Amino acid sequence: MTDTTDLSTPSVRRFHPSDAGVRLVCFPHAGGAASYFFPVSRQLSQVADVLAIQYPGRQERRREPFIGSVTDLADVLVEELRLWADRPLALFGHSMGALVAFEVARRLEHEGIRPASFFASGRAAPSYSRDEGVHRRSDEDLIAKVKELGGTAGSLLDDPDVMDMLLPVIRNDYRAVETYRLSPGPPLACPLVALTGDVDPQVSLEEAQAWRTFTTGKFDLYTYSGGHFFLDAHAASVLGTIRTALASVQRF
Repeated sequence: MTDTTDLSTPSVRRFHPSDAGVRLVCFPHAGGAASYFFPVSRQLSQVADVLAIQYPGRQERRREPFIGSVTDLADVLVEELRLWADRPLALFGHSMGALVAFEVARRLEHEGIRPASFFASGRAAPSYSRDEGVHRRSDEDLIAKVKELGGTAGSLLDDPDVMDMLLPVIRNDYRAVETYRLSPGPPLACPLVALTGDVDPQVSLEEAQAWRTFTTGKFDLYTYSGGHFFLDAHAASVLGTIRTALASVQRF
């Protein structure tokens, strides 16, 4: 198995290297970046070696071309994550990140690498993919949509300089999500935890519960008060759920 002590791969950021028995791979939301998971990395370092994914086209990768497809992005990320699979891999994705993580989990399991757990946050099950045309809206309407959902990106878009950098990223990510279509395949075998906000305009309770059909393993659903970025207000509880799920995972 590859020695990852000094490993550096383009998409992986490792803010707080840990000797914990499991690696937790975190996939950002549309318009998001690896830095969103810096606090997660710090707070979970006792139970997981947290790897935050940095998609191309943002922050220090801003000069790299975007990847405009969820499945193409998953293909690229799996190539890198194989190199980190010397310990069990758990996957956490929020919103767009949940779709990307799901496609990564499918590919890993196809190769015989079963994730220790998969956490799908703030996203309807893949069978509910739909195109609301957000990525085709004007800049003003796209900004309004992002602000409606909350999160840190909404306030940043009040800065014209930041807006010029973030809008292409957000538009690309919405295009990737809205053009995603679930391809046939077996359900996952790993445990699956769905997390959702009770007033998330993007995800109904039925759509969150539908994740149950995407695994033959154990399924849990946690509902929190709040909207699309419920996890910001309930960080302690969400991290506690992750910590409990990962505490029993042992190295190979």
